[in-house]
This record gives sequence, C-alpha cells and structure tokens, in this order.
Amino acid sequence: MNLEDNPGDIIGKARTAANVSAEEAAMAAGLTLDEFSTLEETGRSTKRPNFGALAAKIGLHGPKLEGVANGWLPQKRDLGFWRELRQITTAGPGYNVNCYLVWDEVTREAALFDTGFDPQPIFELIDRNKVQLKHLFITHTHADHIAALEPIRSRFPKVKLHSSAKNAPVDQRNRPNDFIHLGSLRITNRDTPGHAEDGVTYVIGNWPEDAPGVAVVGDAIFAGSMGGAKQLAGLAKEKIRVQIFSLPADTLVCPGHGPVTTVGEEKANNPFFV
Repeated sequence: MNLEDNPGDIIGKARTAANVSAEEAAMAAGLTLDEFSTLEETGRSTKRPNFGALAAKIGLHGPKLEGVANGWLPQKRDLGFWRELRQITTAGPGYNVNCYLVWDEVTREAALFDTGFDPQPIFELIDRNKVQLKHLFITHTHADHIAALEPIRSRFPKVKLHSSAKNAPVDQRNRPNDFIHLGSLRITNRDTPGHAEDGVTYVIGNWPEDAPGVAVVGDAIFAGSMGGAKQLAGLAKEKIRVQIFSLPADTLVCPGHGPVTTVGEEKANNPFFV
C-alpha cells in the first residue's frame, strides 16, 4: 500500500498551515512558481528542490521530507501477529478509506473501528469468522468514516456505539477514563482533535502473546504525514505528540488512510515532527 500523502500533499498541508504563499515557498525551494505548483500538485519535480530550505520555511523536517521524497515506506507488518486484527479498505469517490475489525479469539466478541464506504467486506469477515459484533468505535464523524453506519446498525441493532461527537447521545460519548473489555482485550480512548473537532484515538491492549498495543488513530496521523488541519495544525500536532507519541515505540498505528505504521517509525520519519 502506498503512502496516503505524496511529498506534494505534505508540502501543501504544511504550507497552508504556516500561511506561506506559493511564491515564497517556491523561492525557498529554488524552483519557479510553475515548477513548485507541479511539485505540490503531483509530488514530482523535474528539478531537485532544496528540501532543507523549503522545509524550514513551512515548518517541516528537511531530512524526513527528503526521505519521503526518496521513497520511504513503513515496514510491512503481518496483522495476523495481533490475534485478531483485520484492516478493511474500501473505495469511495477517488480515494480509499480504512476501517478495522478486532475480536477476542476465545469469546469471539468483536469491535469495529469506523465503517468505511462499503459494509459488505465487514459483513463477510464477521460471518466467515463467526464473531459477534458488540461495539462500533468512531474515530471522527467525517463522511468517509461513517458512510456505512446505517446498514451496519440495521444488521446489528444491539451494537454499542462510541464516539466523541458533541451531538451524540450521552450514553454513546467517550469519557476520558473509559475502558471497554472485549474478552481479554482492553480498549481505551485518547482525545486527538485537530483534523476533526471530535477526533479520538482508540488504544487496544492486552493482546495474546504480548503483542504490542494498537492505536486506531483515524486521520490524526498517517504514515509519513497527518490529516489536514489548516488553522488547527498546531493543536493537531500537539495532540499527536502528547496522546500518540507518548505510547511505546512498537505500538502499531492504524490510520484511516494508507498503510499501518508504528509510533517509533513516525517519530523517526514523519516530516511534520521536527
């Protein structure tokens, strides 16, 4: 799976958040405005940009940005190591979105994290593995993450919904010290707004054979990038530092778009964190 954001996407998000004009960024990069526009639109440039000067101008880490431009990818991981964790990727209007199904291998109790666009692959996984869907955790209420909510709730009317949406019924809202048991698994939540007002990260622990914890982060952070935040980029980055980067380095990070990664890999390679 390719990264969700190419170098141009990363540069565009950072430049917008830093309120730097395309002309200023082009000058720092040593490119003409047309060359810079092509870089930002496609992630490619026929002329090598001055990544160090550009990164300094827009608040990115130069060597990390250059690493992404040179093809950095997070290490591929076999999700079978986390018994049982599945990534489900469904296609929407021009892009894909991830959701995640987790269950306890003894009790067969299951939890779904976000819904994606299409419920059918979720239904097939549930039926094939003979699990009982008990909980549905929403990382944020942007349309692509809840598109299949109604058909899922229609098929599983007793599923318990969890979100940080302000308009959610009180009994469905996350609270800071909540923890949910799914068989032997333990699910907690951490507040990660910025990309979305109601953004939340769910941390799943107590995996069999001491597998590392899993953080389902929605669009707070991607492999090598982060969700767009514009005026709230500072808040978004601070929440990532405090709530996600404080987790152990081997914690598996499961984003709403793109490949899975780890806390350690993002600390070392994500250009948004200087």
